[in-house]
Amino acid sequence: MSPKSILKQYWGFDAFRPLQEEIIQSVLDGKDSLALLPTGGGKSICFQVPALCMEGICLVVSPLIALMKDQVQNLDKRGIPAAAIFSGMSHRQIDIIFENACNGQYKFLYLSPERLKTPMALERIKRMKVCLLAVDEAHCISQWGYDFRPPYLQIASLRPLIPRTPILALTATATSEVLTDIQEKLAFKAKNVFRQSFLRKNLSYSVLYEDRKRDKLLDILQRVPGTGIVYVRSRGETKEVAHFLQQHRISADYYHAGLLPEERNARQDAWLAGKVRIIVCTNAFGMGIDKPDVRIVVHLQLPDTLEGYFQEAGRGGRDGQKSYATLLYTPSDGANLRYQLQAAFPPMEKIRQVYQALGSYTQLAIGAGLGESFDFELAHFCQTYKLEQPATHSALRVLELEGWIAMSEAAAAPARVVIKASREGIYDYQLRNKAADTVIKTLLRAYPGMQSDFVDISESLIAKYANLPKEAVVKVLQAAHRDEILVYEPKSEKPQLTFLRERVAAENLTIDLEAFQLRKKRAEERLDQAIRFAEDRLCRSQQLLNYFGEPESPACGICDVCTGRHKPVGTGEHFTAYEKKIKDLLKHEALTLDEILQAFAPKRHELVTQVLNYLLSEGKLTANEQGKIS
Repeated sequence: MSPKSILKQYWGFDAFRPLQEEIIQSVLDGKDSLALLPTGGGKSICFQVPALCMEGICLVVSPLIALMKDQVQNLDKRGIPAAAIFSGMSHRQIDIIFENACNGQYKFLYLSPERLKTPMALERIKRMKVCLLAVDEAHCISQWGYDFRPPYLQIASLRPLIPRTPILALTATATSEVLTDIQEKLAFKAKNVFRQSFLRKNLSYSVLYEDRKRDKLLDILQRVPGTGIVYVRSRGETKEVAHFLQQHRISADYYHAGLLPEERNARQDAWLAGKVRIIVCTNAFGMGIDKPDVRIVVHLQLPDTLEGYFQEAGRGGRDGQKSYATLLYTPSDGANLRYQLQAAFPPMEKIRQVYQALGSYTQLAIGAGLGESFDFELAHFCQTYKLEQPATHSALRVLELEGWIAMSEAAAAPARVVIKASREGIYDYQLRNKAADTVIKTLLRAYPGMQSDFVDISESLIAKYANLPKEAVVKVLQAAHRDEILVYEPKSEKPQLTFLRERVAAENLTIDLEAFQLRKKRAEERLDQAIRFAEDRLCRSQQLLNYFGEPESPACGICDVCTGRHKPVGTGEHFTAYEKKIKDLLKHEALTLDEILQAFAPKRHELVTQVLNYLLSEGKLTANEQGKIS
């Protein structure tokens, strides 16, 4: 079938989005290809359609469990067989999925990058007829990028196993430097980039200098109608801000990764269906979500990279209608981000302390643990060993980047069952066990296909059909698992931590200090760029486009700078007068922004804030992590 007929049959669309058809043809021609498509550009179609045009299986590498599961479910709904393997699955479950992939039972197999270097993966991939290797979030392969993940470097080692298979790398945010690095790290046979402009003509970017952010947020949402997203930095703040909006009669709810999966799904679905107008969230929200009619995206804090900001702001106006992306900024925001960045690169003693505690927490012996996964709750871990949560999270992130561990996000995995015994073995087991007889008969009737592959099940539904208590069904399944009649994987909702190397004594733990310092330097550079975006009086769209390699772009005409919302400061009588008064106020003590503004008339607050911001950016004033300016 042709790509267009496949698009029509499975997705119901008559035409491709810009660049999709050219990318698909490049893949069908057997060329290594790199697709840079902004958020909402339809990246998944670019590998799903050509794979359906070819014989064999498409391997998809993705770092996000929730996104993998979502895509597998969507493919299954369209009648396209797919499966996913990620950290935290049992050895038996992984073995069965790999074997089914070798036997041609799936068209798509999603893999987390950590799984690629396991002996089981390498041996099975040799036996598969792989038609395409798709690498999602491809910027993760580059140390120059904003979200480097060392396991991505293993992807190129697959190429000798599948020498005639093309690679399609996909990303929504990458600088020119990162695009070059992606192609080198994936061993492209020839450079081949398909790049869609980052220009969003319908999206107005604004940076508003506001000290009373929640009041300004309320004002914005009362003036701009339609669906919206409000991004904040902490989980606690999502609840506080949503409650604040509800008190002012704005339909709002909150979302973060710490909620139970059922809660997250229900809140996301209510927002997608238009039952809730505003979702207040951390950056855990939005990945893979395609809601075209988002009219307003507000950031209450500046993200620490322009890649992150562009991706989140870009969730507004995907339908092409006028939309707004607004950042609320104060002079202390930049100082706070710089403080947090330093904390994200902890000293070696702290990293070793956390690694030692991990060994105790998981009860792993020295020399053990390779490939083993454990339920892992950060809050409980820190409480158990009296560790500070932010510093511990930073140390775990370093251990992950150095390839010692892998951490998965919390993702609800339903209970799963596959029959292991032969028909005769099952029949004999049923004869000897009346309780098992009822449950197994119900299983086989309700869930066909479980004799060849894992099937998602509901213990509650089985209990209802079998007229048994749920606890009794669980006991039967557990017993049948022990007796090797079937493999039963109970439902899991907890985040997982996987050891990628054997455990060593803490004093023998090593990291690549040169790479560590390089990552820190790059993080500082990206943070400086983000702060400059907020503080410079230049067209916001031009700044973003220039950062992403489009230096000749025209002024947008619709951002706060272009419309005169914020005029340049740094000269004139007002500036000189405000600068003198601010310095007089700060002669004897450091003050917060609010304390400084109290010395000026309310109608002057916006201009005073701009002057403060200019003085901070020039180094004439400084702000500490508590937000006090001196």
